[in-house]
Amino acid sequence: MAIIVCPKCEKKHKVNIDSIRGNAHLGKKISARCKSCGHKFPVQIDALINQEEEQVQEQVQESVQESVQGLSKEQEPVQESGKNVRKICVSLSKGGVGKTTTSVNLSAGLALAGYKVLLVDTDTQGQSSYILGTKPRAGLTELLTKELAPEECIVRARKNLWLLSGGKSLAGVKRIIDRKSFGAEWTLSAAMKEVDSRYDFVIIDTAPGWDQLIVNVLFYATEVLVPVALEVMPLQGLSEFMKSLGSIQKYRKEIALKYIVPTFLDSRIKGPEAIYAQLKKLYPEYICTPIRYSENLSEAPSYGKSIFEFAPGCTATADYRELIRKVTFDDSALL
Repeated sequence: MAIIVCPKCEKKHKVNIDSIRGNAHLGKKISARCKSCGHKFPVQIDALINQEEEQVQEQVQESVQESVQGLSKEQEPVQESGKNVRKICVSLSKGGVGKTTTSVNLSAGLALAGYKVLLVDTDTQGQSSYILGTKPRAGLTELLTKELAPEECIVRARKNLWLLSGGKSLAGVKRIIDRKSFGAEWTLSAAMKEVDSRYDFVIIDTAPGWDQLIVNVLFYATEVLVPVALEVMPLQGLSEFMKSLGSIQKYRKEIALKYIVPTFLDSRIKGPEAIYAQLKKLYPEYICTPIRYSENLSEAPSYGKSIFEFAPGCTATADYRELIRKVTFDDSALL
């Protein structure tokens, strides 16, 4: 990573040299745009490469010194803040189960109920901002790389609801985390240390699959909410996810499965009802009211609205209200 400075606002930005090395020749100037003020200015590629090489040498020396001094012990960098913020990750390795839809509508519902909520999108698709009708200039990438201050990365999406957006740039962040010698799993926790105490809830939307960023989420969150589409393959995915979560719990006792939310319940066919009945037998202590199938859920993102805004009277909205009441332990929420 190299650092360039905007000549207009003097904001410092970290640049991933690997992303431009193949497209720029030595001696050539490239254009950069400041994510803080939007100013566009030229940058010399030679200077950036030399700067990165110097940083690599310094990092190697620091790593050697740490090993000699015995400082390689992994430690959690985050201490409990005075405020009891609830950190809920919405996760399942299988895609297409309604993770982002649930993350956004859970966050929107909690905000409507009067809680201060931060929605964190850790998916490279960055769909949370699209669903909420926002176009953030920065997000989680800039927070993790410390390119911008938290106030510049977090945008207000609704009353009581703030967004830390995801996007394609997170792919580069994953590579940075992978290169860390020690404590890579605490990267997200360290970045969120000065942020999360401002909120009552932090809801983290995750991508399908299993990678270092999801491990970071599970080392940060304390509660897990799993949306499960009422189909055979997502049910198998739940079993695999439970095994992966168990491996994390060996090292971090604070993380626990709290909610299983069945999604896409269509009472017109028998299959979903049968799978829902099976889920209730397998996980009776975690099962939540299922989210019934509704075309409104797929239409609402096109208008940049949550289900509460787009179709307040539909069945899916009623189901998400029940989820809000279960999560908040408040039977009168959103009545």
